[in-house]
Amino acid sequence: MIYLDSAATALWRPPQVVQAVTAAMTSLGNASRGVHGGSLAADRTIYGAREKLARFFGCPRPDHVVFTCNVTEALNIAIHGLLGPGDHVLSTDLEHNSVLRPLYRLEKDCGVAVDFVPADRLGRLDYGAFGRLLRPETRAIVCTHASNLTGELVDIAWIGRFAREHGLLLVVDAAQTAGVFPIDMTAMGIDVLCFTGHKGLLGPQGTGGLCVRPGVKIRPWKVGGTGVQTYSPVQPAEYPVCLEAGTLNSHGIAGLSAALDFLEETGIDAIRTRERALMERFYGGVRDIPGVTIYGDFSREKAAVVALNLGEEDAGAVADALFEEYGIAVRAGGHCAPRMHRALGTGERGAVRFSFSRANTEEEIDAAVRALEELSR
Repeated sequence: MIYLDSAATALWRPPQVVQAVTAAMTSLGNASRGVHGGSLAADRTIYGAREKLARFFGCPRPDHVVFTCNVTEALNIAIHGLLGPGDHVLSTDLEHNSVLRPLYRLEKDCGVAVDFVPADRLGRLDYGAFGRLLRPETRAIVCTHASNLTGELVDIAWIGRFAREHGLLLVVDAAQTAGVFPIDMTAMGIDVLCFTGHKGLLGPQGTGGLCVRPGVKIRPWKVGGTGVQTYSPVQPAEYPVCLEAGTLNSHGIAGLSAALDFLEETGIDAIRTRERALMERFYGGVRDIPGVTIYGDFSREKAAVVALNLGEEDAGAVADALFEEYGIAVRAGGHCAPRMHRALGTGERGAVRFSFSRANTEEEIDAAVRALEELSR
């Protein structure tokens, strides 16, 4: 199989990640649930991962790194825990349903008002709309760092400055950029950074979290056992346990910790450069194929994603043919990004998404180009 679906999840992971998970599954107990060796080993593993993530993302305090099972849970915690009746929030057309659906729920259930900064036919944001849509009751901006459909990179530093100037909270969905693009919460003005472990961070599925700027208080989205303050009827108020009810995935977190070591040793700049080169090789090979329509702006830096359609063919049929006839794995359809598809004019048919990782080879890219050439004919 030629795997070109890394925007959905990484397929290749460093061997030390697999080794760390295996070792953890045979040695770690339940963190904060005992004073025996297995429980304490889990505590040390988890806290060590918090420290690494705090350094990696420029989060001032390791205890403000909160673990979740994925970025969707992290975004739900942040959105439901920061917004309430009477609040207004700004988001964008680039968002994934992991941002959209929590916002729509709050809009319906408790009257949170939501406005979306529009994207043009190339998927580029109208940054001037942030000012035009601003209201006195605007409380926060919730936005992605990069589109999972086109790879369009959002200028988070600009949005961070805008948020600071107007006293707004900034919540960022880094699902498509964490582990590939540099992120510094403090320098970029991010109040809450939500990430997943299983994509660019090269960790196991079932890992993710949010990094919270000191001074930002998020109401718990779920409550339950924490291993501390057992006799209190309410969730503990301190980070990180205020947002970490239930047993943590210490096995997965051990793998994520090992993945962070790999990323530090390899360097995310080298990874990003490699992925960009593979994407450009593919884009250069397919852009002139008869019938191919490519979406997005390739004149500036972006995530390593190419979304396209072939003639009038159904996107799902093209993806099926790529896998059945050529062994090439891609993703087709709506990509959980309905507003972006409408902006691109692909709301009805969707698109075929090719996404690349450092583990891909030039030979695999060329094989995918040849496959599209043959399907076009």
